[in-house]
Amino acid sequence: MAKSKRELFLKRRLRVRNKLRKVNAGRARLSVHRSNKNISVQLIDDVNGVTLASASSLEKDLGVLGKNNIEAATKVGAAIAERAKKAGVEEAYFDRGGFLFHGKVKALADAAREGGLKI
Repeated sequence: MAKSKRELFLKRRLRVRNKLRKVNAGRARLSVHRSNKNISVQLIDDVNGVTLASASSLEKDLGVLGKNNIEAATKVGAAIAERAKKAGVEEAYFDRGGFLFHGKVKALADAAREGGLKI
């Protein structure tokens, strides 16, 4: 029986997250969420259960308010790298969730790497 796109997405998200947890214990998690209109990212410390830094295309100071394209993803990636440095985080693992690693998600990861964040 065919599964819905949502069910496949949730299955893929759990598979990705569980594999990453096994390999990257103790490091911060860079979690990405992409919607049709925006893209956001959080740097999460899973041990303490707190968000260390976040960035989103909804922020006015990034200049890409309400956009979801590769340019917006690049600016959000650069912003999270800068905020991670301020929070004292140099290494994190990239949790793409159920999203495929291409296009906007890849642009965000590349921009974060260029900003000095090791992912």
